[in-house]
Amino acid sequence: MDNADGFARYPSLNDRVALVTGGGSGIGASIVEHLAAQGAKTAFLDIAQESSSALTGDLARCGIHAPLFLRCDLRDIGALRAAIGETERRLGPVRILVNNAASDDRHPYADVTPEYWDERMAVNLRHHFFAIQAVAPGMIAAGGGSIVNLSSISWKLPSTGYPAYVTAKAAIVGLTRTMAHELGPSHIRVNCVMPGWIATERQRRLWMTREAVQKAIAAQALKRQILPEEVARLALFLAADDSSGITSQSYVVDGGWV
Repeated sequence: MDNADGFARYPSLNDRVALVTGGGSGIGASIVEHLAAQGAKTAFLDIAQESSSALTGDLARCGIHAPLFLRCDLRDIGALRAAIGETERRLGPVRILVNNAASDDRHPYADVTPEYWDERMAVNLRHHFFAIQAVAPGMIAAGGGSIVNLSSISWKLPSTGYPAYVTAKAAIVGLTRTMAHELGPSHIRVNCVMPGWIATERQRRLWMTREAVQKAIAAQALKRQILPEEVARLALFLAADDSSGITSQSYVVDGGWV
């Protein structure tokens, strides 16, 4: 985790129950780290056992209270609901939900089958709604909360080579807006973060060739790569009471690309 000295602390996050989907690696892991460092009672869901267990161990060795990791395949809505129920039984009502989990696997449009399309929607979109639906009763009973959905600038560029992913990420913006108005009367805020090309381990390993990175940076106002913690710090602000008047909004973290 990056050194937190010089960055904001949010007293409202201390002891507040937070749940992050896809928290075992990448942007999600950074969000988990930052929430835990703020004193939030943090849980995260992920299908990857090894990286998720390593994260909890690393945080414990850093002197941060280890988050609760629950293995969950988010394509299985029954398993998602059960994991959220387990989180609430062990930690209390979820007051912060970060819908982060996604997969940007490339897929030429001509090769997409109906079955593959449905699977991509299950991975990248469907669980956002059902996680919101599952945490809402507890949030309402607790007096409110904050939901942060992770979209992407991919639909704004627009990107090519993975149309199902791009479609799902565009839909998350619409989901954010409608659920903000559905839940606003219950003091629940719903906002969206749209990262650009973030230099996670997965992106470096699979897609970030020297030429591709140079092209992206040339299009950005900031001539450098954007890091996971820069997304996490925005998610912290939207989760905290410091953003109490903000809902139904989408915020870009991309170094000035779009």
